[in-house]
Amino acid sequence: MLMSIDWSNFVPGSFRNDGKTSLVLHEFRSFKTCVMKEFMLLIRNEIDHQSTWSPAQHQQFLKACEVYINELKAKRKLIAAQPMIREGKTISGFKGHFKEANFTESKEVIVGYYHLLANDIDEAISIAKQNPEFEYSTTARIEVRPIKMKEEKTRYIYPTT
Repeated sequence: MLMSIDWSNFVPGSFRNDGKTSLVLHEFRSFKTCVMKEFMLLIRNEIDHQSTWSPAQHQQFLKACEVYINELKAKRKLIAAQPMIREGKTISGFKGHFKEANFTESKEVIVGYYHLLANDIDEAISIAKQNPEFEYSTTARIEVRPIKMKEEKTRYIYPTT
């Protein structure tokens, strides 16, 4: 008998091949509790918010970010995280009539992002509130946004890799 397995019911874990045709998943949860949603945390801050920091304070901040990232990884909540280089362009307009401007023309910029897995937006917000930006800066803001994985009407599934 051929069976189709919906792998979305499984939590990533270690597999063991018994040498026959079956795979055993060491971690299994019900579909209801297993399906995680993806969220993007867009870290916003003033472009020069670190300009008055001492080298030691900057090092402390980087270490706090490493700890935060490692905790998220250990809990299997983190897909990706990276700071943004403070240069680039903003493009606006429409085809054939584009305008380019330095993105630094605004005081607040996106300084980094975290791509997360969470059960719901409340959990994503809870994760965002633990971000070191709030410990080291009074001007930080984090935008918590769910990521659209599929178009409901057309059933198009957006690529993830």
